Order: sequence, then structure tokens, then C-alpha cells
Amino acid sequence: MKLEGLFTAIITPFDAQGRLDTEGLRRNLRFQIQHQVKGIVVLGTTGEAPTLSSQEKKTVIEIALEEVKGKALLIIGTGSYSTEQTISATKHAQEVGADAALIVTPYYNKPTQEGLFRHFAAVSEAVSLPICIYNIQGRTGQNLQTDTLRRLAAFPSIIGVKESSGNLSQINEVIGTVKRNTPFYVVSGDDEFTLPLMALGGHGIVSVASNLIPGPIQAMVQAALKGDFAQARAWHFQLLPFFKAAFIETNPIPIKVAMQLCGMAAGGCRLPLCDLNPQNFQQLQQIIQTLPISWLGEYGQTQSTCR
Repeated sequence: MKLEGLFTAIITPFDAQGRLDTEGLRRNLRFQIQHQVKGIVVLGTTGEAPTLSSQEKKTVIEIALEEVKGKALLIIGTGSYSTEQTISATKHAQEVGADAALIVTPYYNKPTQEGLFRHFAAVSEAVSLPICIYNIQGRTGQNLQTDTLRRLAAFPSIIGVKESSGNLSQINEVIGTVKRNTPFYVVSGDDEFTLPLMALGGHGIVSVASNLIPGPIQAMVQAALKGDFAQARAWHFQLLPFFKAAFIETNPIPIKVAMQLCGMAAGGCRLPLCDLNPQNFQQLQQIIQTLPISWLGEYGQTQSTCR
């Protein structure tokens, strides 16, 4: 499997009562498929997986399989702070036909580097499903060091890393030193770092912003993959204000608000995440009003609130 291109970390939409919006999820997935994204990630950070019940997670997976399988790659977030639970969730993802699992470094219990190595090694040995490690120190309290990642890259099923450290020096080190006989993919976990990472030799993005504007992000990523960095850079600077706005508060609060403003299924976030503060709401709304209608696809044509 090639972990290369644009992957959308899809939100989980809720209705006015805070229940899972299944039809809204289907519409959002179809919107992504229409824009020919390389893959969809469900049950990730952006999908508010920690707040979903077991039944809701099962429903999200079932809908994603129906809407995505065979049209784009389907990656399921299966990570937790329990190795046994992570193995169980990853086995289930493999059984239902996912193309890969996205596994975050264990959070809260803050393992050592050796503990992180043993965690991913145990999961890798329990499944044959391709695994993408998700390194995001800001949420987990622990950075997966490059030496540890190098050891993990020796496992055949560990095919890459979603690098969300926000540290270009580390990203450079990972791309430059984590090598093996088969490709080891490095994708960005921050929209803002997509172009810098790809310019260093990375392979793509697991994007939050593409929930709303997959078209221009796809154009930027494809230009970078072709080596047309002048074109990719032009897209980057056009997209940068929205990339920053999409992280003005904790993800996925801003992107869900942006989607609501443009008539997409989103709803609010579940506690402990809460509403965007008024000042940030106004700033986000102003940024959205500057986006070209063409970027918003069918939503830009029908929703005056986007303008």
C-alpha cells in the first residue's frame, strides 16, 4: 500500500441532539470521493473517536466501508493507551477490510521510548494490516524519537508515520534517516507543514482542512508529488490563511464550525470540547468569506454564508 497523496481525516458529524448523523457522514464521504482524495481516515482525532461509543464506532466503520471501499483507501484509527485494546481494535479493522490502521502513540500513561517500541511491536506482530504510526506529542505528552521509529520501521507491517511533532528538524531527520528496503512513508499531520514536509521528501498529508476544501489541497499535493514546487508553493500561500484558521482552537472545533457555515453536515463537538469563542468565530468566518467559491464545490454555490 502506498501512503502517498491526500488523505482526509474525516470529522464525525452530529445532529442537533448530539447524536451520530449517519446521513451527514455519508454525504461528507461522497464529497471526498468526488474530489478523488487518495484516502479517508475515520475514528481519528478529527473524528472525535474518544467520545464515540463502541456502537457508534462500529456504525462509522460500516458506513465508511460502504461509501469508500474500492473508491479510496480506508484507514481506521485504532490507537489507545492500552496495548491490548489497540491490538483488538486493529484486528477488527483488519477483519472488516480496512486498508490500514492509524495508531497514535499511547497517551496519558506516558510510556518510555522502550515502552513505545514494545507497544507498536506487539501490535505489529498481532496483525498483518499495514500500520501508520501517529506521532503527536502535543496530545500524547510523549514524542516518538527518531531512533525508536527507526527500530519500528524494521517491522514489515509498519509502513509509515503521520508526523505531527510540528518540528521541522525532526521531520527532516525522520525523512533522511529512517530507511529500509521497501518505502517508508512520511506524511504530515499538520496542513500548514504539508509543503515543507513534501519538499524534504515526504509523501503527503492527513488533512483536517480538506474536510471543507479538498480540491485545492489535492492540487497542491499533486503538484508537489510531481516535483512542481513552484506551483505547490503558490497553492500553499493561498491556502495558508485557512490552514491557520482551521487550528485557531483545538481541532476539530474550528473545522466543524467552518463546515457548518458552508452548509455541510458537522454539528458541534462533544464535551469536553466546546464552542468556538466569539472572537475566533468572527475571525474564522472572515477567512471563509475570502475563499474562492470554486474551492467550496457544491457548497460554495448554494450557501451564501460561505461568502
